[in-house]
Amino acid sequence: MRTSYDTIGVNYSDLRKPDSRIEMAISKALGTAKTVLNVGAGTGSYEPADRSVTAIEPSIEMIRQRSALAAPVIQGYAENLPFDDNSFDASTAILTVHHWADKEKGLKEMRRVTRGQVVILTFDHLHRGFWLADYIPELVRLDEGQMPRMTDFEAWLGPVETMPVPIPHDCTDGFLGAYWRRPAAYLDPKIRAAISCFWAMDNVSSALKKLASDLNSGAWAQRYSELLELDEYDFGYRLVTTKC
Repeated sequence: MRTSYDTIGVNYSDLRKPDSRIEMAISKALGTAKTVLNVGAGTGSYEPADRSVTAIEPSIEMIRQRSALAAPVIQGYAENLPFDDNSFDASTAILTVHHWADKEKGLKEMRRVTRGQVVILTFDHLHRGFWLADYIPELVRLDEGQMPRMTDFEAWLGPVETMPVPIPHDCTDGFLGAYWRRPAAYLDPKIRAAISCFWAMDNVSSALKKLASDLNSGAWAQRYSELLELDEYDFGYRLVTTKC
């Protein structure tokens, strides 16, 4: 499944602002790399300002929302990278692999054009614990259909290190798990519009109505009270980095 960000990308840059703590983890994984290819680059989140970055992104809508100060961008797909072998010190793919039509081919292309680290921010679909799936069980089935297995990364890229990425309670990047301690955010259609999985599911209005009712009655706070005391939580997001 390839999500059309020409459709869902409107106002994306306003809601998907990079979180500095996640940014720090990605920067550390990049090590001393000076040249970086960002694949599925979107509006430019997490592109390091202190390195020479080249971006590749299929959606013209996302490209239009890139800042004038963002890295130079080429319209294209991960599965057919227009670069010679070993062109970059490192490459990144941030919360994008699950949208690629051919994940294996795209990741092998990243390995081909990269001399050093390939850094992927993804989600382990076998991880359980995100409360939103209690309301919308389709999320689990959707993840299983879209997300690569964690074992796939090593099969396609070679040896990798995998590190949990706990999500801060005030995460500024509005991906699916960002609002885990701000549940009312999922009731906002503008916020849902910047989360691709909501575009891939059928009508979830009854689930959202149940969530709204539980928030109003206090049932949600009682059921998930332990979350309200936490500053960050592991919902299955993972940083995968090749060993080079």
